[in-house]
Amino acid sequence: MDKKLVEDISNAIKLRMERSKKSVPVGVSNKHIHFTEKDFKALFGAGAKPTLYKQLVQPGFYAANEKVDIYGPNGVFKNVRMIGPCRSYTQVEISMGDARILGLKPPIRDSGKLDNTPGIKIAGPKGSIEIKHGVIISKRHIHFSPKDAQEFKIKDGEEARVRCGIAKDRELIFERVLCRVSDKYALEFHVDIEEANAGALENGESVFII
Repeated sequence: MDKKLVEDISNAIKLRMERSKKSVPVGVSNKHIHFTEKDFKALFGAGAKPTLYKQLVQPGFYAANEKVDIYGPNGVFKNVRMIGPCRSYTQVEISMGDARILGLKPPIRDSGKLDNTPGIKIAGPKGSIEIKHGVIISKRHIHFSPKDAQEFKIKDGEEARVRCGIAKDRELIFERVLCRVSDKYALEFHVDIEEANAGALENGESVFII
């Protein structure tokens, strides 16, 4: 047998074993919206600013008190929460089941990659807007700080396998989990509520890269 092949397989197994000993906390995401400042003011008023409801694990991000209604061709969701602060693009993140209720077919995408995504009507207390694109189903992913990425030996953009719900009746493995590395991130595995339900996952629970 080829010695290099044997060595490569051995190193890959060792790396997986090392990673599997370190836990990653879970963050479950329900449908939510990110707004540009312009769109936010169109919905909430020229003098309005997002206000804190709850701080999130990711540094600088928070669930806002402000909520809106979103209207698809076939359905509507009321009181969809904003995630602050404002950013450079407006993005609506929903689950696959949400998309069916709304009558939309959004792609599964990494945040911010909005080309060829459907639009939607959004109504707030002071006005309404219709975005031409920006609705996605978020690709499951893990946030890493550079220090965490170094400890896990993970590179930005790499995909990983994540074992969830160990010893539970719904234990499963998620394939092709996107790894995102930034000094603006804290270690956290992000899934939407449908993926979380599939594995009986809860916020703060531990999962493992294998």
